[in-house]
Amino acid sequence: MTMTDKIMLRKRSVIETVNDELKNICQIEHSRHRSFANFISNIIAGLIAYSFFPKKPAINYQTKQSSQIFAF
Repeated sequence: MTMTDKIMLRKRSVIETVNDELKNICQIEHSRHRSFANFISNIIAGLIAYSFFPKKPAINYQTKQSSQIFAF
């Protein structure tokens, strides 16, 4: 398992919180769109609404360049 996968597993609760806010508060999840244009406009409107939230969960992620050799 790569290091980025391990970090994301530890931060799963933050990722699930963001998904929950997008689905429930911004109403992104809707299964009966009549056209592709309506689907895209719903997604974009939800993401724009999410961008105006005053407080958003975040993951602090920094990479470091290393000259070490690793096996996997």
